[in-house]
Amino acid sequence: MKKELITALFQRFENALYLFEGIECWSARELQEILGYSEWRNFQNAIEKAKKAAENAGEKVFDHFVDINKMVDLGSGGQRNIEDIALTRYACYLIAQNGDPAKIEVAFAQTYFAVQTRKQEVIEQRLLDVARITAREKLSKSEKNLSALIFERGVDEKGFALIRSKGDQALFGGFSTNEMKEKLGVAGNRPLADFLPTLTIKAKDFATELTSHNVVERDLQGEKQISKEHVDNNSAVRKMLIGRGVRPETLEPAEDVDKVRRKLKSDGKKVLKDVKKIPAKKKRK
Repeated sequence: MKKELITALFQRFENALYLFEGIECWSARELQEILGYSEWRNFQNAIEKAKKAAENAGEKVFDHFVDINKMVDLGSGGQRNIEDIALTRYACYLIAQNGDPAKIEVAFAQTYFAVQTRKQEVIEQRLLDVARITAREKLSKSEKNLSALIFERGVDEKGFALIRSKGDQALFGGFSTNEMKEKLGVAGNRPLADFLPTLTIKAKDFATELTSHNVVERDLQGEKQISKEHVDNNSAVRKMLIGRGVRPETLEPAEDVDKVRRKLKSDGKKVLKDVKKIPAKKKRK
């Protein structure tokens, strides 16, 4: 996500924030627009899912979702009274979690409402962490798909390990998987990809996807043919990176993916732990 887009989204969420009985809240109507829901009824479905999630977490729905009314301007110059809902940060977090993370606005909201500080730099870093975790999970899925695909074509688990190792050697300019682990200070029993920066993880994933595609398209069989294909794809990806001034074997290692994943999970727990509820006197239900 580009910095300019992050800044713009950050400002939209900040501008939509208001104090309701001293508690930071967001208007459901405004949140609907920001998150890109074209119809109120569709957004109401997302709200109902969030309410259910709150109940499952042991929270009282009316502590975080309060029915209110608001006046909106009409094109004719008049005003109309419409139904709205005051949402706490926790309510917004649950709504975002039930949204489609493929939508940029939803992905941003998931982080914006998860962090307890409204500093843009903190949000930017968390978005980078989320992107890295997403890329790592995508690579795992791609490798599992390739493993299952080539198993049907005469390659066993040991053969797949060799194919993947040769692919790494092609991507990292001659460095084997174990050599890269030693170079980056990765323990022998941990996957190398857990310590690679996002760019390299995505490069490995792209090469793996290419291999899966061509194995089917070219009807490749056996370890020899598939290994050559995987090496060729990793070599091609490496050539592209070098053409853009990037040598994957020289990039600094990134934080352990497992630690990053635990940190993100902890953010979600803190939202509930530090949640601020709407005072009872303003509750309508």
